Amino acid sequence: MSKIIIVYASLTGNTEEMAELIAEGIRNTGGTADLKMVKDCNAVRLLEYDACLLGAYTWGDGELPDEFADFVDEMKGLDLAGTRAAVFGSGDTSYRLYCAAVDELEQHLREFGAVIVQPSLKVEYGPSPEEKGLCREFGASFAQSLGALHQS
Repeated sequence: MSKIIIVYASLTGNTEEMAELIAEGIRNTGGTADLKMVKDCNAVRLLEYDACLLGAYTWGDGELPDEFADFVDEMKGLDLAGTRAAVFGSGDTSYRLYCAAVDELEQHLREFGAVIVQPSLKVEYGPSPEEKGLCREFGASFAQSLGALHQS
């Protein structure tokens, strides 16, 4: 089964909760999921895993959190060609750009050669009981898509 790293930034705990639920979904399929806060993780660690998930809250008028700035700069120097990835995060629909940090992370992953294997998961504030299930499904679906690739 695949070894997956989940790197995230969380200010209020909402994105962290999403990351934990996604990891639970991955583990329920038999996959391995390692959670790392972005401030405690160097981008080169992505190369140690079969796939990666990045998660962020959206800051201000749609910016990526400052914690991700160095990580994204480090990603520029990596060969992520073919790396399987997906993105998730939390936001607030009262802002003009909803979950723009999620879109920005996905764009950076594509620029650096990663393959986005499923649509991003966006949640307003923290996950509701229904969205908690969606987070687990997101993780399970991600892990299962990797398993299908290994069997091809």
